[in-house]
Amino acid sequence: MKFLIVTGLSGAGKSQSIKCLEDLGYFCVDNLPPALIGRFVEMCSESKGDIDKAAIVIDIRVGKFLDQLPARLDELKELGHTYDILFLEASDETLIKRFKSTRRMHPLSVGGRIIKGIKAERRKLQEIKSKATNIIDTTNMSPSELKQEIIHLFVEGGKSEGLIINIISFGFKYGIPLDSDMVFDVRFLPNPYYVEDLKKFSGADDGVRNYVMQWPAAAGFMDKLTDMLEFLIPHFIKEGKSQLVISIGCTGGRHRSVTMANMLSNKLKEANHRVIVEHRDIEEERYR
Repeated sequence: MKFLIVTGLSGAGKSQSIKCLEDLGYFCVDNLPPALIGRFVEMCSESKGDIDKAAIVIDIRVGKFLDQLPARLDELKELGHTYDILFLEASDETLIKRFKSTRRMHPLSVGGRIIKGIKAERRKLQEIKSKATNIIDTTNMSPSELKQEIIHLFVEGGKSEGLIINIISFGFKYGIPLDSDMVFDVRFLPNPYYVEDLKKFSGADDGVRNYVMQWPAAAGFMDKLTDMLEFLIPHFIKEGKSQLVISIGCTGGRHRSVTMANMLSNKLKEANHRVIVEHRDIEEERYR
């Protein structure tokens, strides 16, 4: 029987993940106290094949009982049961935005600031995170992208090797993405913003893309950047890195950076890398 424990930070996507696993045929239970894990596994094993895939969510909501989880997991191993642990996380900035958008309080910040609750939760989950089989950082993921990653990891034939490459286009006037691993500045390229026929469009449109890529410096930059990443990616994987965030910025984040982010994404996808693209500031300049 496949047995999966889903855990991680509040607001990082556990509910979305468990819904996806249900769609994939997993028998799922949310917020199970650690003391009941052993009995739950026994019940699934005694189902005579009716339940061949099961997943449970265990997180900070179980309160003080969370401290029992490591011991209960050790007991499972001693009884010969195998399991995987999926840990979901996201940046502090992203989690704060998600809580504010839903107007929910963080479970550990009742009467206090959300950031204090997040930091306390990170400390409490540190041990279980160290035992995780798979870690997904949902900072730059949409719900559909998270679903695809769950399918990639847990559908038969899916592989967990490799890393997720997040490519973010942004405008320097709005700040550099806080979770960037690598930042590239493409403000050296001529700006379509000053071409009247192109100003209202974005780097996702053919006219802007053709304008940006007509300059030899654009093609040269893309070739050198791709070569560098193809050299670095195997080394990142070897060191166990699960996510690489590449940020490409121009002045407003609508024209040059969008073009270059899309071009880089296409090249990396052609090389069979797992890529997610986000155009953070593409709408900021539309009505200016």
